[in-house]
Amino acid sequence: MDGEMIIYILFIVMLATFLGVELISKVPSTLHTPLMSGSNAISGITLLGALSLAGSALNEMSVVLAIISVAMATINVVGGYLVTHRMLDMFKKKEKD
Repeated sequence: MDGEMIIYILFIVMLATFLGVELISKVPSTLHTPLMSGSNAISGITLLGALSLAGSALNEMSVVLAIISVAMATINVVGGYLVTHRMLDMFKKKEKD
């Protein structure tokens, strides 16, 4: 990769990071959990992409990165479902003893 391409990629990453922080900081705390559980489908798509990359096995480095991305996406999906389950439990009626 040449120097110009690295600078371009770093600019995109910094811009995405800044935009993400700004957007998330503007979300009220009451909406944070429903929005995050709604974005769980996007994490599922990420997991499918990581699995397809792991199956292509172009070289050793891509396989290692694919395995890491499968693990991280799986953690994200499972965590999203756990948060959603916990959020829905808050709305259940409590039983009297």
